[in-house]
Amino acid sequence: MGLIYTLRVLIKSFLVVLLWPKCEGRESEFNYVTCGSLVKLLNTRHNVRLHSHDVKYGSGSGQQSVTGVESADDANSYWRIRGKPNGTCQRGVPIQCDQAIRITHMTTGRNLHTHHFSSPLSNNQEVSAFGENGEGDDLDVWRVQCDGSIWERDEAVRFKHVGTDAFLSVTGEQYGNPIRGQREVHAMGTANQNNYWKAMEGVFILPSQEPLRHNHEEL
Repeated sequence: MGLIYTLRVLIKSFLVVLLWPKCEGRESEFNYVTCGSLVKLLNTRHNVRLHSHDVKYGSGSGQQSVTGVESADDANSYWRIRGKPNGTCQRGVPIQCDQAIRITHMTTGRNLHTHHFSSPLSNNQEVSAFGENGEGDDLDVWRVQCDGSIWERDEAVRFKHVGTDAFLSVTGEQYGNPIRGQREVHAMGTANQNNYWKAMEGVFILPSQEPLRHNHEEL
């Protein structure tokens, strides 16, 4: 099911895509994170990328776990930026600061999610991946908090959960087996240095009407 969802996402990306930072040409137009893009998100305090995999929590909700990994090369760290349910998020349009979005795991098609279960290591708020084929519930919605009017790709931003007002965070706790060395990702009510994230590697949907191809590796 996850593979089918991934293929469908890529096929639907009929607009030209760009792998950043190896871009050429009209680079000034591509300084923003856009709707429909696939990105890896780096926690700037702990230098780990937001990650998920088909491994369930052994406690709490029992839903698919979300962690942080140091590797920059893991394909399970790609997330698709989407609009909120029944909202407007036109492909290729830059994401506005304070816009409500969903962040969908590319490989499994589940949405970044939080709720009032306790996280297994720090006892903060558990963060999971939830839903099927990109559809979950109203606890999948996050607001992008940034300084200007648009989410810039070189800017560190926060993600504030709409349903619980908690921030997506990492504070450094590490798991043992079967995901040894991966960091706990959780949500916490305090805005601090642990909840800054930056868009890193990715495939960005271009807001361009004319074909513009760039060399990139296939996901």
